[in-house]
This record gives sequence, C-alpha cells and structure tokens, in this order.
Amino acid sequence: MERILEPEIMEDTEQALAYAKADFSTSNQWYVDHLLADFPENLGNVLDIGCGPADVPVRLARAHSTIRITAIDGSGAMLALAQKAVEAARLRKRIATVHGYIPGLPFDEHSFDAVLSKDLLHHLPDPMVLWSEARRLGRRGAAVYVMDLFRPASTETARTIVETVAGNEHPILKEDFYNSLCAAFTVEEARSQIQQASLGLDVIQISDRHMLIRGLLP
Repeated sequence: MERILEPEIMEDTEQALAYAKADFSTSNQWYVDHLLADFPENLGNVLDIGCGPADVPVRLARAHSTIRITAIDGSGAMLALAQKAVEAARLRKRIATVHGYIPGLPFDEHSFDAVLSKDLLHHLPDPMVLWSEARRLGRRGAAVYVMDLFRPASTETARTIVETVAGNEHPILKEDFYNSLCAAFTVEEARSQIQQASLGLDVIQISDRHMLIRGLLP
C-alpha cells in the first residue's frame, strides 16, 4: 500500500498519556540491549531524537553508568512526561530533556558520539531530515541507531497487526499504532534513504513489524 502520512508531533495530552502508559518494554529493552552490544565504545555523549516519554533514555542510562544523554522531543506534552520519568529515575544529572525540532537542533556540529532514534522515522513527512541531522551532529565514526516500524503490504494487514499486538490497549493507542504502520517506510524505502544520504548504514528487518538502521558515520 502507499504511505499515508500521520501528524508529525503528538501534542494532545490524552494521546501522549495513552502512549506513555502502553507497554513498549520488550522492544525498548531489545533496542537498549542491542545498542550496548553493537556499539559499546560510542556511548559517551549521546543524542536521542524523538525521545517520547524517555523510557529508552532511562533504560540506557541505568545500563551504562557513564553515559550522558540529550533527549529531544518536539511535543510539549510528551516532553513533560519525559521530564517526570527522568526525575522519578533520579537521572537528571545524566539525561537532559530538550524541546526541539529537526532539522536545526541547537547543538554544535559533530558533537555527539552516537545519534539514536526509536519510533520517530515514520512520523516525518520528509525522512531525510533525520539522516541530515545525524550526519551534522554526529562525530566522525559516531554510531547511528534507528529503530522503527515498517509498512505492511495492506491496510488489512495493518489492522491485523494492531489487534494481535495491541488488542487490549486503549482505543487511542490502537488507532495511533494503525496510523503509524500506515505511515511507516518499507525496508527498501529506508535503504534508498540511506543511499541518498550517502551514510553507508545497514538496514535490516528484525521482526514482523520492525526494522533497524545502524552503523558508523563516515
């Protein structure tokens, strides 16, 4: 099916709360565990673009005692939840939450050892802004680690995935999940983006609905 865009930023408070209360622990922990295994030497000063309620930054900071994370989100409602999560975890000294948008984040060029993003790519009308920011803000040899949904073959398949994975979740979350699947890119589209950006990253399917884009900046 063709890609169906969804709103780029989740500003509605009820929508943000439904997302924050959903159980993404399995995929979030998978992401953190594999990042730590794949790029343990690149986790000093880290940028997380589209941090959401900060579950990933909190898990990562707990697992890596010296990491420093700058967690960015464009949604004020989501960032408020992120700030509460960071404070509850007593990690304010190592996780900074910042309201910001891509492109044009207010940081020095080539200042991060790793550029991370989970479940953001499908929200972007133009995916190239993520790859351009990764190149601009990551140091030479910085790790890039992006995990996202990939688009299923049909709307019917998307509905089936929603009911299988999130059948008991809040109706708002279920509709957001469906919209996200329809807005996601295919694996081949993601590979084309990486080729266009001349980044040389690997794009691999890792589950029945997720892909991982990873590698080191040239």
